[in-house]
Amino acid sequence: MIFDKKCLCIVGSTASGKSATALAAAKRFCGEIISVDSMQVYRGMDIGTAKPTAKEQSEVRHHMIDVCSPFDMFSAADFAPAALECAKNIVSNGKLPIFCGGTGLYLDCVLRGGAPAETAADENVRRELLEFAEKEGAHALHERLREVDSESADAIHENNVKRVARALEIYIASGKKKSDWDRESLDVPNVIDTYTVCLAYHNRDILYQRIDRRVDEMLENGLVDETKRLLLAGVFEKNSTAAGAIGYKEIIPAIRGEISLDEATELLKIATRRYAKRQMTWFNAKEYVNKLYCDSEDGEMRSFDEIFAELCDMWMSNK
Repeated sequence: MIFDKKCLCIVGSTASGKSATALAAAKRFCGEIISVDSMQVYRGMDIGTAKPTAKEQSEVRHHMIDVCSPFDMFSAADFAPAALECAKNIVSNGKLPIFCGGTGLYLDCVLRGGAPAETAADENVRRELLEFAEKEGAHALHERLREVDSESADAIHENNVKRVARALEIYIASGKKKSDWDRESLDVPNVIDTYTVCLAYHNRDILYQRIDRRVDEMLENGLVDETKRLLLAGVFEKNSTAAGAIGYKEIIPAIRGEISLDEATELLKIATRRYAKRQMTWFNAKEYVNKLYCDSEDGEMRSFDEIFAELCDMWMSNK
């Protein structure tokens, strides 16, 4: 372990209530928050990434927000050492590091002390692979992956072109199959001691309603104007990670007049629900995750005070 203090992690799907819960926990336990979100690292991408407000950031110090330009690529390999350094500094100041976010891969890399070697990127290779897929088709790219890593090909649907290209990029850049890297990464011990709480829902419809409200609030707060600004600046052309961010890629067609804003809004709500489902699938598979349900077993939403009181009990019993 790189330091003795146990850290608190609050994770879950988008719109589950992580940020408010982490903020309250930081106030209660004299903590500082380390954002674990692959998009909140980018300056100027505020509304679409649901960053904590200026008021929230003034109440409790936040880290790993606005740490890089939206024109630059930023990966788990960049995130992990920077987040660990934040945690060490927080501990040295006598405070509690509270990791909060929904990007499971980034959290795993932090807990293991850094990103696995396979996360090293080769943007030129990636660009060539995506151009090949655009020209020859998704099936042809998938067959290339099958030739070198049949296990990854079986696990990744051919229509998921970005993941297929990523698996091929890993093999070309490192000479090792993605499936081999995945197996080896499971054996890497954690370098920091944590207690991880995942905000979950028995009734998924409650979460989906929260997602729909968040999307509506983003639009009311200026998501279209923010997307226009980033689009005109060329951010989405220069940074493929930003271009794929949910919240922007669904709005761009409306800005270009290809679909109506109402259609874009519905696409954004659907994409966010699907992303939330993938996030919960990720966290459900992790043995270190302890669930805290925000609704009762009969599907009624619990009050924030009740949820937070249970979080405090869980933390005090396990810190």
